[in-house]
Amino acid sequence: MKWTVAAVAWAAALTLSQAAEDITLKVGDPAPKLQVAKWLQGEPVKGFEKDKTYIVEFWATWCGPCRVSIPHLNELHEKFKDKGLIVIGQDVWERNEDEVPKFVQKMGEKMTYRVALDAKNGDQDRGRMAETWMQAAGQNGIPTAFVVDKKGTIAWIGHPMTLNEKLLEEVLAGTFDVKKAAAEFEEKEKSKTALQTTFRDFSRAMSDKDWSAAETALKKADELLPESQRKMLQMPRFNMLIAKKDYKAAYGIAREVSEASLDNALLQNQLAWQILTDKKIEERDLALAETIARRGVAASKEKDSAILDTLARALFDQGKKDEAIKTQQKAVDVSDGEAKEKLQSTLDSYKKGKLPSGQE
Repeated sequence: MKWTVAAVAWAAALTLSQAAEDITLKVGDPAPKLQVAKWLQGEPVKGFEKDKTYIVEFWATWCGPCRVSIPHLNELHEKFKDKGLIVIGQDVWERNEDEVPKFVQKMGEKMTYRVALDAKNGDQDRGRMAETWMQAAGQNGIPTAFVVDKKGTIAWIGHPMTLNEKLLEEVLAGTFDVKKAAAEFEEKEKSKTALQTTFRDFSRAMSDKDWSAAETALKKADELLPESQRKMLQMPRFNMLIAKKDYKAAYGIAREVSEASLDNALLQNQLAWQILTDKKIEERDLALAETIARRGVAASKEKDSAILDTLARALFDQGKKDEAIKTQQKAVDVSDGEAKEKLQSTLDSYKKGKLPSGQE
């Protein structure tokens, strides 16, 4: 599955939070109990022990950003496991639970921490962990991580890629200021509500093709976002310029985003794929798409079949058939299961000199 960059940017913006009155679990509150259906890997955790610190990270096999965060979580696990840290990869919202053990097995040494499936919650689609942790905390997107300190208190909630070693060291040492973190979390939730309204204004302006209102909304969002997160506004701006058919400016932003994120294979892949396939784009910069896709391949060390598939598409669209076939073969070689079948079908199409069905 290919995600557009727009989808990734808006996932953080449009599913920011529930109404404040609906949120019943916050930083500083006692952690809910663990209600897992099955432990797929590692020794089962029956309850939170006072001499341990826990990361409970919610993820799913279909979630691209979740896959990106796994190596970081594994590094934290390996570094702090002997100091009292227990990492739990809590699978939620899974579309096909049979894929989870296969995924974990394939990850091998890249994912050595505990992994659990969510317990069913009657006839509801969401499991017990999704309801009592994610929904209760107003967290509507994954990956999301919760840090539980030695007192069984929620010390931190956020995206696992922003969870740093310094914070964990303080929690493990018992010196982390939970009260301060709780106050900061409360303030952050308030700003999220305002930001959510701003992004809705932007979406409405985009639908109405009111570019002035769209730009005003982006400026407002820039004021609300922390400086470290303002770069995410480049993608809404990119999509606005695409909608305006200002391709020169749009591709200028694409270059900036790509050059500033050379180690982010997922972003490079998503950006290149959007340039190649977004039906709203009438003038495609195929050379730029190839450059960006190559950066994704380099960042993933030629081991990600989806990114190799994107590069092959960029090559094929430029008439570089032989190189496209060679690259697509690499994508097939590093894949398995249903993905391998789909990639092989694409390879067969390239050999016939045409795009696969549905991608014309």
